[in-house]
Amino acid sequence: MAGEFDVKTLGAARFDSTAETTLFVGDEDRVLVDATIKSCRACKSNPPSLEKAGPRRKVFFPFGSARAAIVTCGGLCPGLNDVIRAIVMVLWYRYGIRNVLGLRYGFEGLVPAGPKPLELNPDVVADIHRNGGTILGTSRGAQTPTVMADFLVSNNINILFAVGGDGTQKGALAIAREIEKRRLPISVIGIPKTIDNDIAFTERSFGFETAVEESQTAIDGAHMEAKGVHNGIGLVKLMGRESGFVAAYATLASSDVNLVLVPESPFFMEKVMAFLEDRLRRKAHAVIVVAEGAGQDLALTTGTDASGNRLLGDIGLYLKAAFSDHFRRVGLPVAVKYIDPSYLIRSVAANADDSVFCFQLAANAVHAAMSGRTAMVTGLWNGQFVHIPTELAISTRKRIDTASLLWQSVLDNTGQPKDLL
Repeated sequence: MAGEFDVKTLGAARFDSTAETTLFVGDEDRVLVDATIKSCRACKSNPPSLEKAGPRRKVFFPFGSARAAIVTCGGLCPGLNDVIRAIVMVLWYRYGIRNVLGLRYGFEGLVPAGPKPLELNPDVVADIHRNGGTILGTSRGAQTPTVMADFLVSNNINILFAVGGDGTQKGALAIAREIEKRRLPISVIGIPKTIDNDIAFTERSFGFETAVEESQTAIDGAHMEAKGVHNGIGLVKLMGRESGFVAAYATLASSDVNLVLVPESPFFMEKVMAFLEDRLRRKAHAVIVVAEGAGQDLALTTGTDASGNRLLGDIGLYLKAAFSDHFRRVGLPVAVKYIDPSYLIRSVAANADDSVFCFQLAANAVHAAMSGRTAMVTGLWNGQFVHIPTELAISTRKRIDTASLLWQSVLDNTGQPKDLL
């Protein structure tokens, strides 16, 4: 079995699970990385596979013995409160864990001078899923792994659940490695949170479906504004720093978009302007969706934020000004209506589909932690919930393949040219 897909453990799981279920998953149960016949034939008897997630018959932490903590980091995303609630409920009712701390404001809560943790129980989290945001707060920025490991030890925390994106999981892996050096029985489990849906080896991340759904209001508004005037251009900027999945799926869901720009598909402004000129002369309006990370060679990217992410130039404002200037020069006056709904979308509560997904991701994270697994994240792959080594999950970003059926569907839906270079 390929070593890169193997999940680390704290040691042998020696205790019988007291969970009232017959639906235990065996360690031999695995999910193919590539489920195609061609791949299986090529790998013969030992194709790459991921551990299937789920409750184990043997656990590392005896019933009711562990002390757990939850931390949420990075930007807001629909479903954070759903994940917090699910972790608490499964720990409490399935495994008898009565000591659950909510660490405040991201990794700032894992240092001695940080904010005081919240004590979590089913009553505290009962209704939090109805609200957007996170009751724990969040932050960006790195803290020292040795200090955070010291915090876990001094607070007798056996399990840490880190809910966040790429930067969060890098931080969680650094903590796990420090703990491993000290040979401590502390599990660190990640739950991937990225509205951009760009975590590797997971088909979707929570909040993505809600983001696509919520984006429809902004696109509908841009469409009406564009149609309401002669030569109107409705411009909507959506999330997507490195990957344009939100923009692509929102475009497909709407079917009112005429041009979508994503980071994976570079473009020349001359080609964009030529396409828009033709569109306006034929239809007298246009709707454009742009992912925030698109066209950064144009939008003056400078520096990095507290988490080490590059600071993006505002491609939406750049395009708005560029469209107005260009069409003024060519004698085709336009009315550009620019909408940036990003924070409105990030802060809403999860929709029904995402809420279900959040609970399943979080429940499987708890099962993994109780079985003694560590330095891993939970995810969905080939329709099954799986364990993904954190190092593998952060090794690359999932991005749109512009030679894929997904991108071809976008091109067919918008009517835009395949090549804007």
